[in-house]
Amino acid sequence: MKVTGRKFSPGLDRFSGLYLWGLFVVLFSFMAPRTFPTMNTVHLLASTEAIAAIVALALLVPMVTGQFDLSIGAIANFSGILAVIVQTNGLLDPVGAILLGTAVGTAIGMLNGLIVVKLKIDSFIATLAMGSILEAFLVIVTNNREPLPVDNEFFTGLTQTSIFGFQAVFFYMIVIALIVWWLLERTPAGRYMRATGFDREAARLSGVQVDKWSFLSLTISGTICGFAGVLFVSLTGPSLGFGPSLLLPAFAAVFLGSTQLVPGRHNVWGTVLAIFVLATGVQGLQLVSGAQWVASMFNGVALIAAVGLAVVRRKKLSRPKKEKSKGKNQGGGSLSASTQPAGTQGSPSAPPAGQVSEKRVEV
Repeated sequence: MKVTGRKFSPGLDRFSGLYLWGLFVVLFSFMAPRTFPTMNTVHLLASTEAIAAIVALALLVPMVTGQFDLSIGAIANFSGILAVIVQTNGLLDPVGAILLGTAVGTAIGMLNGLIVVKLKIDSFIATLAMGSILEAFLVIVTNNREPLPVDNEFFTGLTQTSIFGFQAVFFYMIVIALIVWWLLERTPAGRYMRATGFDREAARLSGVQVDKWSFLSLTISGTICGFAGVLFVSLTGPSLGFGPSLLLPAFAAVFLGSTQLVPGRHNVWGTVLAIFVLATGVQGLQLVSGAQWVASMFNGVALIAAVGLAVVRRKKLSRPKKEKSKGKNQGGGSLSASTQPAGTQGSPSAPPAGQVSEKRVEV
């Protein structure tokens, strides 16, 4: 909220998620007064949605560089199951299994990055194919049978230890969110990643190593997903089908998050807010209706609405620039200003005149 001159702005353009969250709380507290407005519901949402939020943060990193990662769910699933198998077969202790699961996620992320950067295959296709390959490997490794849960106090306590009534997995999510926020917002690496995603060609002409940052973003995504998979099996036990269920909420959260707090750009806290807004809506509808299909229906509708809002927001942001550029041309503005690539505004440095000319020739 802010006061601009004499006009009062409620901040609907960037805080609509918070208003929607408040609306859900009031509405479902009225409709299910005995079950919804309780601390049990708060603790349940915090613990069950922590993994989804971590996977959404993993997806956020490559999307900042303009890359999609459709293998996030498959990576988490495969890494988590592998961490269980090596323990139940006595091959590794819990610490070794955690490191193995995270390392496997990192290796798969690096492979995704190599396919995208070296083979020049679109990340949408490459990661979709990688997800399918990992599902096949999961069947090979498990023989399509769900492994037994790990009977180890240290491993289960990794996520199920209670801190102020919240399970520890919720605090892992907060720590990971802080690290990703610091990386994207407070380091040169984050600025290079945003420049790469904002306008790849302009960033390349400015001297940014766009392939390097695309590769690293997919590698980071794989690492976070691998760790998320380990946390999931520690929290709820092994499941062969939990990975695909994470994909839709993650995309819905990242797109809806791009319309919140910092509208027009993918951001960490908007994504975390979106995850819990969506989860509150799903939880409330399930308590009121008892229907099992509510989560799929709600997340699907939310994804369409979030992408629509993101597109509308992007058009609104680009409209003044186009009008300004048109006005300059009509008023005899400089040629270089009107033809400068839009992405250079987010680049670490403006491209030299010669490089801009190169860009214009290519176009």
